Amino acid sequence: MHALDQDLAALVAGAAASGAPDLADVAPAACRGLYRQILASADVAPALCTVRDIEARSGVPALRLYAPEAGEGVRAGIVYFHGGGYVLGDLDGYDNVCRRLCVDSQAAVVAVDYRLAPEHPFPAAVDDAWTALCWVGAHALELGLDARRLGVAGDSAGAVLACVCAMLARDEGGPRLRAQGLVYPPAAGGHDGDYPSRHLHARGPTLTLRTMDYFSGHYFGPDGRAPDFRGAPLLGDLSGLPPTLVQLASHDPLRDEGEAFAHALQQAGTPAVLVEYRGLAHGYISMGGAVAAARWAQLQLAQAMAHWLREA
Repeated sequence: MHALDQDLAALVAGAAASGAPDLADVAPAACRGLYRQILASADVAPALCTVRDIEARSGVPALRLYAPEAGEGVRAGIVYFHGGGYVLGDLDGYDNVCRRLCVDSQAAVVAVDYRLAPEHPFPAAVDDAWTALCWVGAHALELGLDARRLGVAGDSAGAVLACVCAMLARDEGGPRLRAQGLVYPPAAGGHDGDYPSRHLHARGPTLTLRTMDYFSGHYFGPDGRAPDFRGAPLLGDLSGLPPTLVQLASHDPLRDEGEAFAHALQQAGTPAVLVEYRGLAHGYISMGGAVAAARWAQLQLAQAMAHWLREA
């Protein structure tokens, strides 16, 4: 068992000293504000890029477009779906993550403000994610994007949305995607499996099993299980998807199902690279300002996406 990263351990200790509760003990509306505070405390010094909000159109969720300051012309694009268990997260909370992805990859990034549970249960987030991706593909040129060089990425619940969008794009004639970056995806959607990490890290240090159940109950319903592949991509056909990076953290209850998911992608013939960050925990993608190893993981995500988009 690897020790927790020193920077992350200090962050966790500080949260404990402040009396921060388990998110599962806070009602969703209040929990969203707490989650914004957590994200703000762990990621500082925003990267510089051009940012523009795209107001919600009929049936399309609000989007935020990030473009590198240097250079002109159409760019490769990454559609990013934030984490938060389908219950938490918004454009502002993930602003810095998207800024860093934009600057590090030198691709444009489009962040999606999909609807949240419990007000909007399954499959609302999937519907919004898919609608947003299709809209971006259809309006790529006016956004300054090259429709031939699009990828998807996301963390936690957002990683599931990214992969499901890739599956739908393959099956329903959506944008042709060239890459996907999936950070600690809950790919089993609450279904049982041989996942010892769920119990080994049931009490954190960041995500707890209680919080996972809290999220799943709000989004999927009382039994906490996804009814189909749109909430559990491990249940679906994983063949014919774009080159994929799966990032995992050693101190995460989702580690083992993420590993099983990466292997399932490989077995289905999808080119998939699996990277585990030892000493890190769930949520590290938002901790680049406070945890040096998390910043390295952010950079590797961006570099992998940039490589595959250049290859396209």
